[in-house]
Amino acid sequence: MSAVRNEGAVWQRAPVRSAAVILPLAAVAALLAAKWSLIGSGAGRLGSADGEWLGAACVAAGLTWVCSAVTQQGAVVERLPPGKLLASQFAASTANHVLPAGVGGNAVSLRFLVRRGLSPSRALAALAVRAAAAVTGRLVLLLVALVTFPGALHIRRVVSRRPALPGHPVLLSVGAVAAAAGLFLLLRHARRLGARLRGFVASVVLDVREVHRNRARIAALWGGALAFPLMHGLVVVAVVRAVHAPVPASGAMVAYLCASTATGWLPTPGGLGSLDAALALALVTAGAGGVTATSTVLGYRLLTTWLPLLPGGLVLTLLLRRGDL
Repeated sequence: MSAVRNEGAVWQRAPVRSAAVILPLAAVAALLAAKWSLIGSGAGRLGSADGEWLGAACVAAGLTWVCSAVTQQGAVVERLPPGKLLASQFAASTANHVLPAGVGGNAVSLRFLVRRGLSPSRALAALAVRAAAAVTGRLVLLLVALVTFPGALHIRRVVSRRPALPGHPVLLSVGAVAAAAGLFLLLRHARRLGARLRGFVASVVLDVREVHRNRARIAALWGGALAFPLMHGLVVVAVVRAVHAPVPASGAMVAYLCASTATGWLPTPGGLGSLDAALALALVTAGAGGVTATSTVLGYRLLTTWLPLLPGGLVLTLLLRRGDL
């Protein structure tokens, strides 16, 4: 109890709250300034795009946050306030593009669940359940898409010769040292990590059982986990149509699922850079030219990342000021 009170006292201090309010906006402003040329270039390229298809892409982009909120609700037994839950997921997406490997988004979601009365361990378990469902849903969609449209991507369009394997001695040495250091740290802390991991896994298993006893939670968890990547794929499909790229809808969807699955574990904020390159390459294998593939990626990023960035930062600040985070 004293720890909770101390945490609350620290949080209520004016400097702490002021920093928590100002830092998200400062980070968003810095990111916007760094990527302003990209935003301007993308807007210029999309200036002659089909407005109706861009409108459809905007609708699909908006539904991604709804799907994220539905999935988060499905990961906990308690009923969460729908409006605040949706706002927290919108804010979490902004934080996710500022910090690497989903750290920002998970921190926002964790804080929101704790403020709703969940213990930190249960909140972490809920995030783990949601992440597991998200990974499973994306893989299921990818496998179904590859089986249904086996000829959607043609690697020979971009590979004219067998790629050379990296063999630079410096790169090999750095990789070997990093692997050895990781193995040493793992062995050194194996017992402590094992004990904590067993307790965490037990908590996750308990939450999974509780969630799957409720049909509404099952539908929310797995429906949202499947719908979230599907909506992102529909954004790509709509932008492809808007820029008149010669790519069928099936090819655009498979291209997004392949690119997002391949880059989902890379430690970059929101997949920036890695997803962009992989998606452009996948669209080329699906039949797009280099220019239209680049325009599609820019349009996708504008609708799902850059344009929502400032409103998301404002929502994050508002949630912090109201004490919802």
